Amino acid sequence: MATINFRIRGNSNKPTSIKIIFVIGSKNQLELKTGFSILPNDWSDEKKRPKQTKAENKNLSANLDKLKAFVFDKFNEDNANGILIDKYWLQNKINDCFGRVEKNDNGLLINHLQHIIDNANTRKIKGRAKLGISENRIKNLKTFKALLETYQSQIKKQIHFLDINKVFIDRLVNWLINTKRYSINYSGKVIDNLKTICLDADKNAIPINEYSKHIEGFSEANEDRYIVTLDFDELDKIQNVDLKNGAHENARKWILIGCEIGQRGNDLLSITKDNIRYKSGNMYIDLIQQKTGKSITIGIINQHIIDIIENDFPHKISTQKFNDYIKEVCKLAGITNLIEGKKMNPDTKRKELGKYQKCDLVTSHSFRRSFATNYYKKYQPLF
Repeated sequence: MATINFRIRGNSNKPTSIKIIFVIGSKNQLELKTGFSILPNDWSDEKKRPKQTKAENKNLSANLDKLKAFVFDKFNEDNANGILIDKYWLQNKINDCFGRVEKNDNGLLINHLQHIIDNANTRKIKGRAKLGISENRIKNLKTFKALLETYQSQIKKQIHFLDINKVFIDRLVNWLINTKRYSINYSGKVIDNLKTICLDADKNAIPINEYSKHIEGFSEANEDRYIVTLDFDELDKIQNVDLKNGAHENARKWILIGCEIGQRGNDLLSITKDNIRYKSGNMYIDLIQQKTGKSITIGIINQHIIDIIENDFPHKISTQKFNDYIKEVCKLAGITNLIEGKKMNPDTKRKELGKYQKCDLVTSHSFRRSFATNYYKKYQPLF
């Protein structure tokens, strides 16, 4: 015969844990905390329940009655099926009764993030036949992890997936934008990353807060963005400027190719002659985009670009060096008109809105935008 009672220990003025005493037969007695607590003066040892003197005690008593009925019901069901009834079984039933999930190391955000990084080469990515996360994505995940570790040090606690509710997100966004002074777009990407990791944890049977599935990212409104492009006249200036420096000459070739093929900086600088293909007398560049994993083909029709690729192919350089040389080449080409945009302040390490010379605002991503803008204007249908 099984019996269930509740009791507390101690007579201090501080809240004391209420324990469940589950007796099975004459020799098996299980005793665990229920997760509830009460002041000893509010407890009736005779009735083994809270004194019915105030509303919160009545609610507490109702929860204990609920737990007692739940444990008895599950005991009868599991005992009939030969399931071992021990303290671990009882702890699970207490959690199940009230929808609680015990926090453990697997549920720590940083731990799961590190697990993703450690197993990057074997992860299956949706929409890709090949296994593995790109090098850029791994780099981004490591940066994201470092940022979260900094935030953990600020709030002085480890982040558990079950902690990620609306209040947590609101506080994190406030820290990103107002304390760290990150841009709206970067802060939005951090929140998008967080949601992605939460959903991945959920797929791997790690309990998460239900709110995590409804996190909404954000970005600057289109009218708040400052897009820098190079038009055909400016590209002509770059093509014709007299350059004395070999590094500048190399960067010029990449600039002209980049504005012709419209690819991201990393994809552009990864192109070699092995990516070149000819068919029916036409030149094509075949590549696999690092960000999306998609295979694409770009036709080359600009004769000057064809000449560069066939006769004087540029050598590879780092993205950072490339972005430095871009600005220098554009300045030498006279692309120095003042425009509104955002530029990195070396003291604050943040981008600040202002009026700057256009050459100082051009980056490798400008080429992708230039390609789209220039050719949209050139081939826009007339209606």
